[in-house]
Amino acid sequence: MEYTRFGHTGLKVSRICLGCMTYGKPTDRWPWALNEEQSRPFIKKALDLGINFFDTADVYTDGASEEVVGKVLRESVSRDEVVIATKVFNPMGPGPNDRGLSRKHILSAIDASLKRLGTDYVDLYQIHRWDYDTPIEETLEALNDVVRSGKARYIGASSMFAWQFARALMISEQNGWAKFVSMQPYYNLVYREEEREMLPLCTDQRVAVIPWSPLGRGLLTGKRQQGGGETERARTDAFGKSLYTRDNDFEIAGVVDSIAAARGIPAAQVALSWVLSKPVVTAPIVGASKPGHLEDAVAALSVRLSEEEVQRLEGKYQPHPVLGHS
Repeated sequence: MEYTRFGHTGLKVSRICLGCMTYGKPTDRWPWALNEEQSRPFIKKALDLGINFFDTADVYTDGASEEVVGKVLRESVSRDEVVIATKVFNPMGPGPNDRGLSRKHILSAIDASLKRLGTDYVDLYQIHRWDYDTPIEETLEALNDVVRSGKARYIGASSMFAWQFARALMISEQNGWAKFVSMQPYYNLVYREEEREMLPLCTDQRVAVIPWSPLGRGLLTGKRQQGGGETERARTDAFGKSLYTRDNDFEIAGVVDSIAAARGIPAAQVALSWVLSKPVVTAPIVGASKPGHLEDAVAALSVRLSEEEVQRLEGKYQPHPVLGHS
């Protein structure tokens, strides 16, 4: 396993982050989720492979992801050996204050997440999206209080416009508040719009970049077919279907398959090695629900794409409308 600094902080994380959205319990919204017994081997395998970075969110499998991830990590390793990240924003109840980034919800949500995780603090507390109903100043001050209280070591953000992220960084700087140290953008071979503004901003500000969906929710590994899919998740993942609808997306996936076949390696290794090759990327967030997923992710660290292969992978890209911000 390779480890790297988390942006401009002194924190060290594995270059592969285990995304834990799949773990917890199946629900109507998450019918493809794994229960605790099914999730446990993947979390323990990640630890065995040297992965120390785990990303979840309060909303994943309606809170059960935090419960299962926290329980398995507590049973398997000392708290200081792992980096636990979670998120706040999405609805966690029926009430008008059970969601968003108000001071009221953030301070309640962090306590609820810590209880589910069974820990006194999270290493990274992230806003899952931008809240258009709450002044960003209110959100940032509340997050600063979360850090100062010791309930989070660092704070981070996820998909938003670059101007929004720049504004948040500036306001925190002006007020002496804890600043976002990471950005979790939607970024992979079939969606590269973040290269226009967000990734250059992160490079300039030395912000850690931890992309979500680096394998295109299975599209870049052959698990999501045009007009449908073979897996339960591909069939039922409405959000995923909204991200991958263009013929060109599947043409890029075909190039990935071609290069993988020529090299004699899984397509996942090719697609992930491309993401890992970008200097701005700290650690892509990779989900694992089948045997071999984690091994492929770690193996991608050793794959070095040639200039000609990179040109082939990038050559068919076409501009996309902004996706993943809501």
